[in-house]
Amino acid sequence: MLKHRGFPGRLSGTDFQFVIRRANPRGVTPITVRERFRDRRPADKRADVGFMAALWAQFGDEPFERGNLDAGRLSWLFGREVVAAEDPFDPASYDALLRINVDVAQVSFPDIFDGTYVEEGQA
Repeated sequence: MLKHRGFPGRLSGTDFQFVIRRANPRGVTPITVRERFRDRRPADKRADVGFMAALWAQFGDEPFERGNLDAGRLSWLFGREVVAAEDPFDPASYDALLRINVDVAQVSFPDIFDGTYVEEGQA
C-alpha cells in the first residue's frame, strides 16, 4: 500500500480521517458511491471541502493511486468529483488509480479552484 507522504492525516481540529495508517488485515475496504444529501451536518461538508482541497493540492489533475487514502472519505466524492482513472476499476484495491474530475469538482467546490479557500485555523 502506497503511503502518500505530505498528505494531511485528518481535517485540522476534528476526527475526520483522510488517510489510514496500515492496510486492513481483514481485506481492503471498497470505495463506493455515497449520496450527499443537502441536510448533511456542516462539519461533514467542511471535511469534504478539506479533503478535496488536499487531493487537489497533492495530485492536481493527474491520476493517483488510492494507496492509504481513506475509503470512507473517498466514497463521499467517488463517482462525482473523484472518478476511476482505469478500466477495469477495482474498488477494493489499494493500487486502484483515481483522478479528480476537475469540471465537476470546480462546480461542487468553487472556493478551492478560485483561490478563496482558506484552511481552518489558517484564517
